Amino acid sequence: MSYTAQDVVPISEARARLTELSDEVVAGAEKLLTKNGAAYVAIVDARKLDYYHALEEEHASLVLLTEAETGLREILAGRRVSNDELLKALS
Repeated sequence: MSYTAQDVVPISEARARLTELSDEVVAGAEKLLTKNGAAYVAIVDARKLDYYHALEEEHASLVLLTEAETGLREILAGRRVSNDELLKALS
């Protein structure tokens, strides 16, 4: 999502407009708050935040599954190390 000029708000201004900004966010906007002219924090709808967190969890699960698949392929191909070799490499 791209931001428009009205979506970028100095944090000092946001203090006075928090209710208004929150209403705009619930209606679909996202607000980028700045501090000393640089991006600082964003205001996003709580439902979107929940969705973003669910995506992160799904991504982490996919990464773990990919690693497990890689490990199984290595074992099936006969490329493995003994427990002793593994412990030695980890220490």
